[in-house]
Amino acid sequence: MVGGLSKHTRRLLPALLAVVALPAAVMGAVLVTIPAAAGTAPPALLDTCPPVPSGVGCTLPATPTPTSSPTLSTTPFPPGPPTNLAATAVTTGSVTLTWTASVRGCCTIVGYDIQYTQAFNDIVWQVSLGNVTTATINTLTRASEYRFVVTARDDQGRRSNQSNSVRVVTPVTDTGPDTVPPQAPTDLTATQTGASALLTWSPSTDNVGVTGYNVYRFDGLYISTLLATVTGTSYTVPLPATYNFFHVRARDAVGNLSASAGPVTVYVTGTPSTPPPRPCRVTYTTQSQWTGGFVASVTVHNTGTTAIDGWTLAFTFAGDQRITNAWNAAYTQSGAVVTARNADWNRVIPAGGSTTFGMQGSWTASNAPPAAFTLNGAACATG
Repeated sequence: MVGGLSKHTRRLLPALLAVVALPAAVMGAVLVTIPAAAGTAPPALLDTCPPVPSGVGCTLPATPTPTSSPTLSTTPFPPGPPTNLAATAVTTGSVTLTWTASVRGCCTIVGYDIQYTQAFNDIVWQVSLGNVTTATINTLTRASEYRFVVTARDDQGRRSNQSNSVRVVTPVTDTGPDTVPPQAPTDLTATQTGASALLTWSPSTDNVGVTGYNVYRFDGLYISTLLATVTGTSYTVPLPATYNFFHVRARDAVGNLSASAGPVTVYVTGTPSTPPPRPCRVTYTTQSQWTGGFVASVTVHNTGTTAIDGWTLAFTFAGDQRITNAWNAAYTQSGAVVTARNADWNRVIPAGGSTTFGMQGSWTASNAPPAAFTLNGAACATG
């Protein structure tokens, strides 16, 4: 039984005979059996043996040792991450996700949260669920690329680390001869020559056939502009005097698009001869540290002359830290690489203003802070 001791007892029924064994020296080697009197209480069981000199052989039954049932830990620690996240039944507007339930921590798991982002977009969506291991998201758009993760939460508000991530590409149609997008191109590179760059990539594959590639310019926030559709695996792009981001998607005959290759970043050398002033400054502060854990804050300063409407901060830990929870920002972590995105209430950073978010995490070998940060794709000063 759980939460108590398991104890077994035996009782004598009145109809049973009481058997008393006495040594031969006492009873003249006569063995007497005495029936239990009707209506009288049964004889008590002996719980001790006669003295050793009596010559009576005696062996008492072993007394069971009480065993305690497992006690669940009440030390505050979050659930384990969900595992085996997978996507099924992908349509133009939906996807069904399944995962393996988390291992509980100190407290009862009450539900799961699904976070997902669209590629080359700065919005993070979150869906809160009960204690289930499957869900269908019905708010997707056709021919689009998404990334999903799942976290568990307990009845005290503690959240697990994220599950494995799943990338989903929705088809352009749910009917017809081809509803399967091509595989993503690989090995996207950019070779700069003056005010232009040659983009090259390795070809994609498709269940029917790849007919071309879409080449996009990304503004570093949430706008991707189609520059060209080509049949080969290279394209020359013009380079304005700024930071330039490019990515490529394969397409098939019905218009299905693959996941993206890239982005690659190219900065124009020449005029201006030096990079423009950095539009941001980031202050990373380790507020407390103990063996295996830390709390840190990150302050993002807008050093530009215009407001930042929506922000994504990327950095790489110099140690082996793992974030376990964060506040005032949504985050994803892959290895040492962390991406933090604004919450609804701190989306806008005015010119000359700042916003701060915090995190708690674990570490084993090193808690060295990040050395560099990018805000919406642009490098930031530090300190």
